[in-house]
Amino acid sequence: MSHKPTITDSLEFPAQSMIPRAAFGLGFAGLIASLIGYFLQPDQFFFSYIVSFTFFTGIALSSLIMIMLHHITRSSWGVVFRRIPEVFSSNLLLWTVFFLPVVLGIHNLYHWSHEDVVAADKILKGKSAFLNTPFFIIRQVLYFAIWGWLGHKLYKASIELDKTGDWGITTLMRKISAPGIPLFGLSVAFAGFDWLMSLDPHWFSTMFGVYFFAINFQAFWPVMILLVFFLQRQGLLTNTIQKVHIYDLGAWFFAFTVFYAYIAFSQFLLIYYANLPEETLWYYHRLEGGFEYIAYGLLIFRFALPFVLLLNRETKKSRLMLTIVSIIVLVMHFLEIYWISMPANHSGDAHGLHFSWIDIATFLGLGGMFFGFFFNKFKKESMVPLNDPKMDDCLSKSYHQ
Repeated sequence: MSHKPTITDSLEFPAQSMIPRAAFGLGFAGLIASLIGYFLQPDQFFFSYIVSFTFFTGIALSSLIMIMLHHITRSSWGVVFRRIPEVFSSNLLLWTVFFLPVVLGIHNLYHWSHEDVVAADKILKGKSAFLNTPFFIIRQVLYFAIWGWLGHKLYKASIELDKTGDWGITTLMRKISAPGIPLFGLSVAFAGFDWLMSLDPHWFSTMFGVYFFAINFQAFWPVMILLVFFLQRQGLLTNTIQKVHIYDLGAWFFAFTVFYAYIAFSQFLLIYYANLPEETLWYYHRLEGGFEYIAYGLLIFRFALPFVLLLNRETKKSRLMLTIVSIIVLVMHFLEIYWISMPANHSGDAHGLHFSWIDIATFLGLGGMFFGFFFNKFKKESMVPLNDPKMDDCLSKSYHQ
């Protein structure tokens, strides 16, 4: 006899929780320390800032594509924790304000923004139709308008479904997601070109857009895993999100670890065998001065170790192992963005790899604000999509486990 699964957990995040306030407090402290760093070492501040900004924005962007893929495929496996990425992506419009320091530091970050440098450089002059300050700013406005609109509309529709139970809203979410996916793909690829690849404007890679997506999307899954574990340690959703759902997160984590390695190695291999100076120099500068240790670390700790550990079925069920692998990959994700960005910081180039306290300040500042925004909105509505038509299928998967 079939038995319809029911949710026995409270679905409301505790209104009295101090977590949002603590996150905002950490964020404000980090931003104040970062501001001090700006006055002391402006070049270091802007490079540290772009690294941390890319780290957290990548989580929100990956959340957005995950939601759209979820809707377009009508999948049921992730309904129980879909509200988490919905909240992340719904904050993208608000998060735009944190891009302003990048605009203010455009001359510190990007050589192509200096007219005298472009005038004396044939390569930069040839790219000036694309790499110029006004067009750069226009593109950022366009990117965040697309992301912000998609994130807001999908979150709003999901909340409306909670309140009305009108399953027709799922059709609306698919209609938003269908054009949203190609718009997302193009905008994220060009954002990767603008934010990171153009830090070294002589270099280019036609694979950088998908590489930028791959590094962020691999890092999205450990964020989801750690956040789910954190919520359950607070006594939340302990019966709703069950072992089989945790296993699914681990499986996706494993899949995109392989995808990341494939894309990263393919980019390296294409440039290696072409052996063109203007392309190979980018890797050369990241394999000297101490940066080579990060490069080797990426190979071992961002691919080989997670691949071997997550290959095992039991590891994807183990909370301890998933926690360890997730933390390792997130640390390596930060280091990879750092490895991409910092060699372009000529103020520190002579000293090779050197970490600054401003790296920590910007990370804590932006991270505190990012999760402050998340928990502040997360506590206002149900922690799971209440009336989603796929909810019973999602719960049944665990019920018949």
